[in-house]
Amino acid sequence: MAVEDGLQRPEGAAGEWSIPLPEKTPSSTYAPAFLALGITFLLFGVVSSYVFSAAGFVLIVVSISKWVRELLHGE
Repeated sequence: MAVEDGLQRPEGAAGEWSIPLPEKTPSSTYAPAFLALGITFLLFGVVSSYVFSAAGFVLIVVSISKWVRELLHGE
């Protein structure tokens, strides 16, 4: 079924078409990957050495703070 403006409406669709608003997608970030690496180091340090746990904890804190800062400032 053709509509005046040339768009096709699916069969059984009620109402008019709505055009979605353009959304800006957030830029990509490496923070989730570094967070996962920090969790891995933290848990690996439990069975091996406290040095890995300390490095994992620092990596977790840094990656979460970077991720939150990017979300708040909309970078």
